[in-house]
Amino acid sequence: MPVRPIQALAARPGARQQRLIAVAGVTLLLAACATPTAPPRTASVSDPAALLAAVRRAGAHDNSVLQVHPLRSPGVAALVTQADAAAAQGDYTAAARLLDHALRFEPHAPDLLQARAEMALAQGDWTLAQQLARQALRRGPRFGALCARGWQTLAEVARVQRDAALQAQAGQHVAACRKSDPPPER
Repeated sequence: MPVRPIQALAARPGARQQRLIAVAGVTLLLAACATPTAPPRTASVSDPAALLAAVRRAGAHDNSVLQVHPLRSPGVAALVTQADAAAAQGDYTAAARLLDHALRFEPHAPDLLQARAEMALAQGDWTLAQQLARQALRRGPRFGALCARGWQTLAEVARVQRDAALQAQAGQHVAACRKSDPPPER
């Protein structure tokens, strides 16, 4: 068999080269299928809307006379409004992205941290949901709706992760957020 230059082999492969290329391709496909994949970072969420509803219900029954609403720049307020609209449509990824953008301007705002924790919960990112809810609890009020939503977020993460002790502890804190409310005026 005469020796051909490499360029000639690459330009028009013969039957033998075509078989080698086909075998190499099949081998690569099989290798890709056989490669063990990393376990998912988070467990799947069966019903993200139900998780969010549970968190928001915890904050809805707040009868305190004191509600703190932060002063916001119009740009951040618009981002929060857009995030709320995206979440209402079930687009938790877009809502999370918008809240991340808002947090660049107000990184310590407890209500933004809690809203982002709720989006992480809806996306099934339990670790991030816990971290952000804890930050919101550290920086936010010790009673009222925001407090209850933070602890309920931790309770939902614990429930999904089957951590009964943490779920019970978080549930007690949700109740304490309501008990700490100042008495209603008469």
